[in-house]
Amino acid sequence: MADYRNNHYVPEWYQYRFFPDCANEKKFYYLDLAPDVAINNGKRYQRKALLRWGPPRCFRERDLYTTRLGAWESTEIEQKFFGQIDSSCRTAFDYFANFEHPGANPEAFNKFLLYMSLQKMRTPKGLVELSRLINLSDKNHVLIEMQRLRQLYCALWTECIWSIADATESDTKFIISDHPVTVYNQACFPHSRWCRGHQDPDIWLSGTHTLFPLDLNKLLILTNLSWVRNPYGSPLKNRPNPQPFRHAMFNFLQIQTGRNLSEEEVNEINYVIKQRAYRYIAAQQEEWLYPEKHVRSIHWNKLGSGYLFMPDPRSVSFSTETIIGYKDGRADAFDEYGRKPWEEGYTGEQLVQKEWNTFHAFQGEFARVFGPKRRGRAFEFGKIDDVEDSADFHAYHLRLEQKFKPKNARKIRR
Repeated sequence: MADYRNNHYVPEWYQYRFFPDCANEKKFYYLDLAPDVAINNGKRYQRKALLRWGPPRCFRERDLYTTRLGAWESTEIEQKFFGQIDSSCRTAFDYFANFEHPGANPEAFNKFLLYMSLQKMRTPKGLVELSRLINLSDKNHVLIEMQRLRQLYCALWTECIWSIADATESDTKFIISDHPVTVYNQACFPHSRWCRGHQDPDIWLSGTHTLFPLDLNKLLILTNLSWVRNPYGSPLKNRPNPQPFRHAMFNFLQIQTGRNLSEEEVNEINYVIKQRAYRYIAAQQEEWLYPEKHVRSIHWNKLGSGYLFMPDPRSVSFSTETIIGYKDGRADAFDEYGRKPWEEGYTGEQLVQKEWNTFHAFQGEFARVFGPKRRGRAFEFGKIDDVEDSADFHAYHLRLEQKFKPKNARKIRR
């Protein structure tokens, strides 16, 4: 008989993606970052922090999704709501973990995006944060609102630059946390006011990246377009048009692939995942649970020399408007931030000019730091971007940095 009261806020099927196929024993090293203090025979002791558990016992909480009214109880949220969503989106994970250009699967995208939005809300950390956002403390009401607000993050993530990074060449692989949809903002270091307790930097802050491990080797990184176009401004400024619950356009051609992570980069990413966890993390190997031992610096805004989560701007196109025509003669238009022609800021000339300059400066900066080989490649003009720029094109990018980079850029970025 199915148990709908032991609720996995990180589903078992997702956890199994973090074992190699050849693993004989599928058990994690499961680390409690804040083990309880217990009393036995009048003596206080701290419970064991490191456990050896499999997915059926990890990342679960009794009656997390059970609603109650007096003596009446309901497990329908676990049974019917999450049950349906979890079972329908597994193939979407495979699609993005193995994504190759050219490809476009709107059904997989919609299922995956909805799952990710709910995954951010359904954890103990996410539910406390949702309670704060909607200003409700009653558990039943919060769970009802979670279902109603299921698409809270979808529009803003749709307009991000998507990058799929690969840890295949690293001996260290990705860990899982009890809040697997992780956010990182270089200005919001651990224990800052944005990161205390259940709090996360808002995804609509321009400099916020969203990280989501897809399996043992693949990581999805979502970066606000405004941050790619101008990483010299404040990462705490709201991105343009931060309104949720609206239509948004997604371009499969702009997904960046082909970035192979180094061992140090994987450890830096795991360090961020660990720091943003609520209480538990898990890994297939014990050593992966302690990434802080293997990074050169734990300075929050210097991870990867400040470029760890940035897509390669040389593979990002600079578009300002999308016009759609329908068979019945109707037309619709959006700018790159989802605004309609009658809305304030639509393709604003001053903003476009400023972002044009800083975006091209950042392309040049990336070329100088990483050389002609690209760290992510999109699909443009009927083909995937070249692995390496020609000497002339590389030199062109270097000139862009000299021409457009703001004088105080280094001070702001570091």
